[in-house]
Amino acid sequence: MPTEHLSDLILGIDHVALAVCDIDSALPIYAALGFKLLDRSEVHGEHSGMLYATLKSRDATLVLVQGTSPASQVSQFIDKFGAGMHHVAFAVSNLDEALRRSYEAGISTDTPVVSDTGIRQTFLHRDERTGVRIELIERHDAPFSEQNVEQLFRSLEAKGLY
Repeated sequence: MPTEHLSDLILGIDHVALAVCDIDSALPIYAALGFKLLDRSEVHGEHSGMLYATLKSRDATLVLVQGTSPASQVSQFIDKFGAGMHHVAFAVSNLDEALRRSYEAGISTDTPVVSDTGIRQTFLHRDERTGVRIELIERHDAPFSEQNVEQLFRSLEAKGLY
């Protein structure tokens, strides 16, 4: 049986995460484009330490991520790939089904599914050819969860991934 595509499960782009060297320097650029700062937060960890800021303009959501040390996953990402797109998160209607189809297509995950009230998400394995990491996220009118972000990045940290 051929692999089923995820197209009927993908609702759109939930957010794009951009790795930046300095969030404070990047904010005015996105403000000039009409993005409003929704919140800022920090994840602590030896390699998962990062600052992040969530920005929104109409239906577009950006998350700026900045490493807190040279050992940070985000700093390592920038060293390898340069500043820019860290990951793209696709909103899906059914995360379990999306994962089943991904596994069937030979796509693995780098994190477990992490959940909080109204939100479930996971990172797929980064495509080594492009450097792009895909996140699948099922949301039910829920904002970003600091708990989920921390769990996702700690899961990557435990595997030495960025």
